[in-house]
Amino acid sequence: MARRKVAKKRKINPDPVFNSILVSKFINRMMLDGKKSASEKIFYKALDIAKDKSSVASMDLFEKAIDNVKPELEVKSRRVGGATYQVPIEVRPERQLTLALRWIITSARGRHERTMTEKLSGELLDAYNNTGGSIKKKEDTFKMAEANKAFAHYRW
Repeated sequence: MARRKVAKKRKINPDPVFNSILVSKFINRMMLDGKKSASEKIFYKALDIAKDKSSVASMDLFEKAIDNVKPELEVKSRRVGGATYQVPIEVRPERQLTLALRWIITSARGRHERTMTEKLSGELLDAYNNTGGSIKKKEDTFKMAEANKAFAHYRW
C-alpha cells in the first residue's frame, strides 16, 4: 500500500473498431511482449468466430461473457493472533472487471485448441453460456467465500 501518493489512473483510449474502453482493456491485458497489433488481430478474429457460432452480436456476446465471469465475493487472508483466516469480502467493481479479464485470458490460454484465436473464441462462448474454465474459477472463489462466512467478523 502506498504511503505517500495515490497512484493516478491512466486514461485508456477506446479501441478503433468498437470504440469501447472495455475491449481496449482486454486487448492490453492479453498482449504479450508489447505486441499489441497481434493481440488486436487475435481478439477481433476470435469475436468473429464466436459471432458466427452463436448468432449473437459480437459486442453483446463479449460484454455478457465479462458480466458472467465477474465475481461478487472473494477471500482475503487476515492474520489475527497468530492464526491466518480466509475472510470473505465483497469485490469492488474495478477489481471485478480486472479479475474477469484475467480469468478469461488465463483459461483461454489453458485450453487445448490449436490457435489462440480458437481458444479465445471458445472461452468467450463458454463464458457467455455460463460454462468453461473462467466460470469455474468464479464459482470456486464464491464457494471458498461461502465456506469461510464464519470469519466475516474479522473484516475491517
